[in-house]
Amino acid sequence: MLAGGIAAPGAVAQRPFDAVVGANGSHSSLAAALAAAPPGSAPYRILLQAGQWRERVVVRRPNVRLTGAGPGVTILHAATAAGDPKPGGGSWGTYGSATLTVEAPGFRARDLTIENRFDYVEHLRRGTPGTQAVALALGDAADLSVIDRVEIIGHQDSFYLRAGRSLVRDCMISGSIDFIFGGSQAWFRRCEIRSRLRPGQEVQGYVAAPSTPRAQAIGLVFDDCRLTREPGVPDHSVYLGRPWRAGGDVSRTGAAAFLDCWMDSHIGPAGWAAMGYRGPGGYPMTMQAGDGRFFEWRSRGPGAVRHPARRQLAADEAQVIRARLAAALDGVDSLP
Repeated sequence: MLAGGIAAPGAVAQRPFDAVVGANGSHSSLAAALAAAPPGSAPYRILLQAGQWRERVVVRRPNVRLTGAGPGVTILHAATAAGDPKPGGGSWGTYGSATLTVEAPGFRARDLTIENRFDYVEHLRRGTPGTQAVALALGDAADLSVIDRVEIIGHQDSFYLRAGRSLVRDCMISGSIDFIFGGSQAWFRRCEIRSRLRPGQEVQGYVAAPSTPRAQAIGLVFDDCRLTREPGVPDHSVYLGRPWRAGGDVSRTGAAAFLDCWMDSHIGPAGWAAMGYRGPGGYPMTMQAGDGRFFEWRSRGPGAVRHPARRQLAADEAQVIRARLAAALDGVDSLP
């Protein structure tokens, strides 16, 4: 069962699939099933059966539909970090560390767990650099992605929504540092956002790190979500987010909003934090939280305190955001 009481579906085997990955299926790995996809853009449906699937996979074909047997039942995992060496030299980098990377439009995932098992806590203790370790990355070519009833588990940089439009529903996303980040226009609905423990650290983490282009009105929007924490995460130790200028691009002014969300007391009173970046010429600079487009509306729970730094939307402004997201994602549920 998914955190928050969402049950795994019971009739998944009755759906039509073009490829089945498992002991009694047509393929022995997800990579093999993707390689067997016919050319074109017709929906290609893959069932990833129950079990632990240790793979690092890139989806480059449009309209792939990936279905598991349930969160915690079908688990796709790897353990690669940004600083890990690549076979041909150099390191993987943040984007290259992902367990599952999507570089095509129309991708859907449902009813599974996607995890990066890199041992962040041990490497934090050692002071190892390059500890970003992505579980799911939606890349520059991804658009109209739908993620339903999926657990996305990592620590630093768990879920990278680099670009495009995304709908993320009834999911559980866990991590610590900037664990939901990127330039996507993304609508998170009814999700659990779980902060993980960083032993011995005063600041336990930042939920969101949007790198929204200035010309894009909407970035990462959390709607009717629950912000929870692992045991041991202290009160007032986690920020809602900070503005990320990816690659030092000063045209990115991060946008994030929390609409009608419940927040536990690990969320600090100030809500938002500044973030450093390398500006033109490589000089260290800082973008202040107040320079980002950060807002809340009708937050509730012990972490939902009023503070001058936590800008509040009016009800009509919150509804405009929802209406724009609905328009941007119009029709995704009717796609086969």
